[in-house]
Amino acid sequence: METRLGHCLFIIFSGWIWLFIITSILGGTKAEVRCIPSCQQPVVEALSRETSALDLTNFGAAPAEEFLVFLDGFPSADGDEKHNAAELTESEESSFKVHARSEETGPQRDALNGNQKLSHPSSSAPRAFTSKVNENSTGDGRNDSFFVENDDMTATGDRNVASWRRSRSARSAETWSGFRTEGVDDASVSDQVEFHLTSSTFALTGDTAHNQAMVHWSGQNSSVILMLTKYYDLNSGRVTESSLWRSTDYGTTYEKLNEKVGTKTILSYLYVSPNNKRKIMLLTDPEVESSLLISLDEGASYQKHSLAFDILSLLFHPEQEDWILAYSHNQKLYVSIEFGKRWQLVHDNVVPNRFYWSRLGLDKEQGMIHLEICVSDGRSQYITCKLQNCSDGNKSKPFPGFINPNSLVVQDEYVFIQVPVGGQSVHYVSYKRNAFYPMKLPKYTIPKDLQIISTDDSQVVAAIQDWHQNDSYNLYMSESRGLFLTLILEDVVSSGGPEDNIMIDLYEVAGIKGVFLSNKVVENQVKTYITYNKGRDWRLLQAPATDLQGNQVYCEQPHCSLHLHLHVSENPYASGNIVSKDSAPGVIVASGVVGPELTNTNVSIFITSDAGNSWREVFQEEYSVFFLNQGGSLVAIRHTPLPIRHIWLSFDEGRNWDKYSFTSSPLYVDGVLGEPGEDILIMTIFGHFSHRSEWQLVKIDFRSIFQQWCTSEDYLTWQLHNEGEVCIMGMKRIFQKLRANVRCVKARDQYISQMSDSCLCTEADFVCDYGFERQSDGSCTPAFWFVPSATSRDCVTGDSFLNTTGYHKTLSNNCTEGSLLKYSPRQQKCPSQAPRGLQLLTSEGTLMATLERNVTFLVFLEEGLGSMTSITVDFGDGTTISYNNISSIDDGVKHIYSKVGIYQVSATATNSLGFDRVILYLHVSCQLEQVQLSAPLVVVKDKAVNFTTALRPSDVGTVTYFWWFDNKTEPVVTLDGAISFTFSKEGSHSVTVQASAGNTFHQDQMRVAVYDYFQSHALAFSSNLDELNPGVSEWREDISRVVKSYIVQVTAISEDQLLVTVLPGLPTTAEVFIVPERRSREGAMDEKWAHVDQLSKVLLSALNQDLIQFTLKPGVQVNVYATRQSPAPLVDSSDSVHSSTAVIMLVSVVLMGLAVFVIYKFKRKIPGMNTYTAEQPDKEQEVIPAVTSIAVPNPEGDKLTSLDHVDVQLDSKSRGYLPSHTDIKLSDEAPHVF
Repeated sequence: METRLGHCLFIIFSGWIWLFIITSILGGTKAEVRCIPSCQQPVVEALSRETSALDLTNFGAAPAEEFLVFLDGFPSADGDEKHNAAELTESEESSFKVHARSEETGPQRDALNGNQKLSHPSSSAPRAFTSKVNENSTGDGRNDSFFVENDDMTATGDRNVASWRRSRSARSAETWSGFRTEGVDDASVSDQVEFHLTSSTFALTGDTAHNQAMVHWSGQNSSVILMLTKYYDLNSGRVTESSLWRSTDYGTTYEKLNEKVGTKTILSYLYVSPNNKRKIMLLTDPEVESSLLISLDEGASYQKHSLAFDILSLLFHPEQEDWILAYSHNQKLYVSIEFGKRWQLVHDNVVPNRFYWSRLGLDKEQGMIHLEICVSDGRSQYITCKLQNCSDGNKSKPFPGFINPNSLVVQDEYVFIQVPVGGQSVHYVSYKRNAFYPMKLPKYTIPKDLQIISTDDSQVVAAIQDWHQNDSYNLYMSESRGLFLTLILEDVVSSGGPEDNIMIDLYEVAGIKGVFLSNKVVENQVKTYITYNKGRDWRLLQAPATDLQGNQVYCEQPHCSLHLHLHVSENPYASGNIVSKDSAPGVIVASGVVGPELTNTNVSIFITSDAGNSWREVFQEEYSVFFLNQGGSLVAIRHTPLPIRHIWLSFDEGRNWDKYSFTSSPLYVDGVLGEPGEDILIMTIFGHFSHRSEWQLVKIDFRSIFQQWCTSEDYLTWQLHNEGEVCIMGMKRIFQKLRANVRCVKARDQYISQMSDSCLCTEADFVCDYGFERQSDGSCTPAFWFVPSATSRDCVTGDSFLNTTGYHKTLSNNCTEGSLLKYSPRQQKCPSQAPRGLQLLTSEGTLMATLERNVTFLVFLEEGLGSMTSITVDFGDGTTISYNNISSIDDGVKHIYSKVGIYQVSATATNSLGFDRVILYLHVSCQLEQVQLSAPLVVVKDKAVNFTTALRPSDVGTVTYFWWFDNKTEPVVTLDGAISFTFSKEGSHSVTVQASAGNTFHQDQMRVAVYDYFQSHALAFSSNLDELNPGVSEWREDISRVVKSYIVQVTAISEDQLLVTVLPGLPTTAEVFIVPERRSREGAMDEKWAHVDQLSKVLLSALNQDLIQFTLKPGVQVNVYATRQSPAPLVDSSDSVHSSTAVIMLVSVVLMGLAVFVIYKFKRKIPGMNTYTAEQPDKEQEVIPAVTSIAVPNPEGDKLTSLDHVDVQLDSKSRGYLPSHTDIKLSDEAPHVF
């Protein structure tokens, strides 16, 4: 019995094995294996599968809605053997998420909400998977192309399976697809009916090794698709192979164009004109050649043009299809008006991404460019010029001063800059290209950062990070001029983006004006809020009533609500975390969670059909959802690293979904490209069957599933409301939508227009004005810091103003009558008022100016009747200028100072009722070129030494000196270029001085030798040395070393006891110092002095006998002589002078006493006073050179004494060995000692 049972089990088990083998072999075509809950599914994780940085703000980019993309991975060598096309089954299309490594080249997962963010591409960084369009905030034509990279994937163990299952334990293992029909109980996947789509597949043969691709659909009503595939070598960081493909039948077949562009040509990027999609531009790899290939016929033919520079980014003109700005790697900007055929340099030192085309109707000329130019470190300048003539004479400076780097933003009617004033950045705005004014923020709002979010509807929406915020921003909204900003939402979530950009969690719903979603931090939790009136009122999102399985969801506000990830996809080929379309008003698809806060776990896909009033859960996994047929249908593609062959379609705004197969063999999906525009009835899916296979292009034609063109009977009306309130932004708005499950093709712009009817104005249509805050009862009252004024800035430039009531209506609000007059500001005539709030500052924001250069003063008046108020500016140098009214000095007041100094500059505003005056002190200086430090080279210990400086030029204005003695870290600061210092220790000491004039610092340094006593002698040289003196310090150092060496050889004086320095200037002179031995011998102080004196006599003897001489070069013999007394020991000798005087007086008294005694003794013996002198034979006169004796020790005390200085005038003619120098000039340059 047991044996038979065992045989039966064996037979059954063997049958199951054979069945599994057969289905595996046929699985690539027909057979499918479904996975029951107990079945173990294979796990595959993608390695670094990320999208790259993209920028949708570019002028050169095609609109993002023209393209679709879905990104996923490829199998590794290991995974390919286990999960190839024949073996993969539908069970492997499970909801495994891609855990991508963080790379520089791809989007990164925000730590707060898990949204994808941009990051700057790095050619040297390793890449695993990228969907890339070159990022350039100024407009890059590469946005018109789809760019993907592929890499391998590896299989992981079962431990990750358990972890994944635990995180999703609340969800049924059978509901992997997440599709349920409303009102239907949980059903098995096997019950889902499968439909087939019309599709065709084309393989890019020969491009197996290529790991990148850029795809572009030429334009609306065009059947041309271009695809550039490349092999990017991770080791070398460059493209080594490329292929260009072209399709003329909507992607059914492709032609390889390598022969047309050149077989050896390596292409790196593809650009498309945003104004004419027939114009294509291809950029070659600059490592091989720098050139452009231009096509004017949708890529059918090309012309090659050489480039003299490397292109980093392009900015296409918004209207002129042939006008292009090109930014190079060396910060130079070029322009072409012939679509790249010829280029001309516009300007150098242009700040990256800070150049803009002019706008017709706002700027003076169409061919103007707005530029931010880097002037120096930390300073930029805003200029405008003509595109073909940007010389100095044709430049214009809309703002006369310097601005902060990377602060210029030109957007619609506004120009924004930041100006450094008093150590802080002040934000300025120009409206309609008029004068700049400081933006007014609520008082005590000290912004660390300001980001311009939107300038739509002639209104500025800005995000400001206040001084106490770190990871959040506050949202502000302005009036039409962008001057006065009022708070609309606090603590909005922010995160870092590419190139240090800031990403704000704020999403504007497409198709319905005034509806925004935002993520706000509330008690350390991130919650999603919605507004229907452009920020006046915000509320939490209502969670779905039931989950995907039909179970009731218990979620009560404010403790529980629906929270969404609000980062829009920066990739124009991907759907992102949230998506809405103008052609589908009220429909929003987003990923999020239900609970107390926003998290990155258990993320589902939610959809609303009524603009956020109610939501439904449609998927419990990550899907990309796209709009088809102008929003009339939805298509969903699963996010999975595994191959798939199904997509899902909904014809009733996501309530029901049908499964469609688009390929017979599972495909690793890399991206999706849709037909340009919002029609999207044809899609191309890109992928690989395995990591070793070629690129597979699957064209899907959805036109077969739509029976007819839509008629008026196929539409129904839907009214926008906010929890039942139909008057929103002063209007009742009614939209038309397709009826559920109607499969018809929507005609472009047909039956999607809205009908509206204005409402009576109520308090809900008004927001608080600047300086006012909303209270709990809804009223607006003045903030504690705000004092309502009877006038405004309008009175500075006109005769009337709008007197606020504390409220103002949002610009896009269209309510009429009702409470309009009650809350609206009232037009009043400006009263006669004394000027108040006068401000005076320089255009550079500093209190310094340069001699003989223009300095621009800016004058602002906060309050006062501008037409009746005169302005007088006194420049402090005797020059005064007056203006009749404040509007005359919008561009500033310029002045040039001819002398350095500190000037008191004042501005006075005066009218019949009073005046206001403001003063600033301006430091005018010239450029400091050099500072030279002068001092004795050898000084006496414990005696004050004078250090002096010489500046070049000598008069540079206010100079601050910083002195360091030895290794002290804290300097002595003086305003005088001289200082006295006493050294208390013998040895070598360093002295450093820095001179600061304006923004310029210069330094000089020298060393001083300190001893108890020493002797010094001045030296002169034969005149032939002057002819060969180049006047450089190195030459003097060499001569000093040579002289010292010969003195040592001739006199045998120790080298350690000699210091020689050649002084700067002509005639050439020097000084020699004799100092005590380093280790002094034992004995009395006078014995040590006697030893130094003896060495001095030996040296003088050698000099007098012409024994010190050297050969400068063959035939040039230089003699060294002793000359006049050296003035070197510049020490304080006041004590020595008094001591010498006392000795002389004492000797005189003694001699006089002896004379009186002799006369008294011998006066009787000597009758007369006769004197006789014996003739002495002539004796050769002894020449005694000048000797300076310093600090002779006094045995009776610690005080130092000094010998009288002896100055002997030498007879150079009789002796003939001294040079005939009549005019000795000494330089202030510090000498070097040897």
